[in-house]
Amino acid sequence: MKELLMGNEAIAMGALAAGVKVVSGYPGTPSSEVLETIAKRNPGGVHVEWSVNEKAGAEVAVGAAYTGARSLVTMKQMGLNVASDPIMCVNYIGIKGGMVIFVADDPGPISSQTEQDTRHFGKYAHIPVFDCDSPEQAFYAVQVAFAFSERHATPVILRSTTRVCHACADIDVPEIQPPSDCEGFQKDSKWVIFPKRAYEAKMHIAKREPELADEFSQFLTDRPWTADGEGSPFRLAGNSLEGNGPVGIACGGISYAYVKEAIAGHEEDYTVLKIATPYPFPAALARRFLMGVDKVLVFEELDPYIEDALIYEYGMISLDIDDFIIGKRTGHVPAGGELSAEIVADVLNETGKESLGKSNPISFDDKPDLPIRPPVLCAGCPHRGAFYAVKAAVAKEKAEAIYCGDIGCYTLGNAAPLNMVDTCLCMGAGITVAQGLGHADDRTINFGFIGDSTFFASGITGTVNAVYNQSNMILCILDNSTTAMTGHQPHPGMGITMMGERVKPVDIAKVLEGVGVEWIRTVDPLDLQASMDTVRAAMQETGVRAIIFKSPCIALIPPKEPAVVTDSCVGCMRCINEIGCPAMIPYEDRGAGKPGKKVRIDKSLCTGCGLCSQLCPVDCIRTAEEAKASEVDQ
Repeated sequence: MKELLMGNEAIAMGALAAGVKVVSGYPGTPSSEVLETIAKRNPGGVHVEWSVNEKAGAEVAVGAAYTGARSLVTMKQMGLNVASDPIMCVNYIGIKGGMVIFVADDPGPISSQTEQDTRHFGKYAHIPVFDCDSPEQAFYAVQVAFAFSERHATPVILRSTTRVCHACADIDVPEIQPPSDCEGFQKDSKWVIFPKRAYEAKMHIAKREPELADEFSQFLTDRPWTADGEGSPFRLAGNSLEGNGPVGIACGGISYAYVKEAIAGHEEDYTVLKIATPYPFPAALARRFLMGVDKVLVFEELDPYIEDALIYEYGMISLDIDDFIIGKRTGHVPAGGELSAEIVADVLNETGKESLGKSNPISFDDKPDLPIRPPVLCAGCPHRGAFYAVKAAVAKEKAEAIYCGDIGCYTLGNAAPLNMVDTCLCMGAGITVAQGLGHADDRTINFGFIGDSTFFASGITGTVNAVYNQSNMILCILDNSTTAMTGHQPHPGMGITMMGERVKPVDIAKVLEGVGVEWIRTVDPLDLQASMDTVRAAMQETGVRAIIFKSPCIALIPPKEPAVVTDSCVGCMRCINEIGCPAMIPYEDRGAGKPGKKVRIDKSLCTGCGLCSQLCPVDCIRTAEEAKASEVDQ
């Protein structure tokens, strides 16, 4: 049926028509009505929340998209600055269900501190951008954006501006059905952002960019965006090249409506290029436009984004720059990663063949390869005990769990044999991604891991968000009393400032209680049985539960005497295969008695934490204290 809808309402109804399942956001004019409309018109089965801020909202949407559900996060342009941490990262990781980031820009500005053009952010973050020029177009654009997002496993920014957000139009709205169930989260190392994977992702994104630009250049009528045939209204979401006049007009967004109104009755004088997909810029379409007109006028809000892109394309055409300037765009210089003297030399040698006619290439003396040093949790690290306790408790309860990690030493818990980090996006996202997973799919127990320093930096907001929006999750705070990964800098929980002043430490448990978490337990992660019992107790509860695994970083305390392995070792390798402590070393025992594969402890690495002694099934590993007590007994 036809409905008179405001632009923001049209985007909301388009998202519902597309089957969105999780919607989050933070209010900000001119974006607010999108989320409010979805809440009001919810057909059932859609989780809608006002998040504590835009960062939390974006991370909740990311978690939902990881399950295969379609998610939408809404904000104004200033809120995009707050959400930039997860949004800059998620494109490197990718998504499974369609994820649309709706951003409403505020030209004027009418109700904002500054004018800000989201199209630049899309280019900066390498995230495709769709632009809205009317409520009707916006209704279809959001649906196309979801389909495009899933096809390319990338989030999509849907940009609008104030006049589109608040204009009204008659729109044919289909009957809205509840969203279908999602597939659920599938564990895969690709959901954890590590430097090597980030580099590989950047190379993939760089390769994809011109391919998407070509795809956008063809998005004019019924190109492969939907299953609808020719004449489908979904074509309204695309770019257009209209008319055949000598004067070219390039525009996008609401400026397209202004142009159409201004030239009414004089259309034969103009050729109008509408850019509805500003990033990646549809270069081939733009060149067709430039080669068919005598002069070009550009109208757009806010910055000269389309104008600069056309200048670039005109220069490429008229100056034949492709053969004159070479670099990343021509594929001669790597699109990602660090450069080096060797890489520069390789490019110069290739150029030398073509331009200098040289046959003697630049060369370097052979250098030995550096040894491979994979990152690993330190011997005696209390995080190892926390991870193992959670893993063992989940196995005991025969539950299906997802472990959402965070940025810090504990990210290394993703490595075998622990395998305890299923997602890692950005600082603080372990808590909020777990929420998004739960809102999209309630079949799993979701754990959010975060360190004490990171909790103060960006975890409190996510915790408030979990309490406020009634999430069902277990928050695990790995409190080692320092900012360990970056060099042991102080934080609010340590009771000391950068200037060495003694202050009252901020108590994490009291913060949790203050923001509304009711189930809070503190346990020593090096006490394996107590930790497992605490985790199992948390699993029997619902709502937001918090476990503080409190034990100092080994760099803060003098190590104890190393543990010892007695002759009763049976070579089961459980201590190595289950906790992966680098101080535990397998060897082949060829001596008298019972030769075979055994374990020894590297005394230079062992801190005497005692975790391995609690794990040994035959009690052959003793801490120094236990060994001495045994000698006394004998």
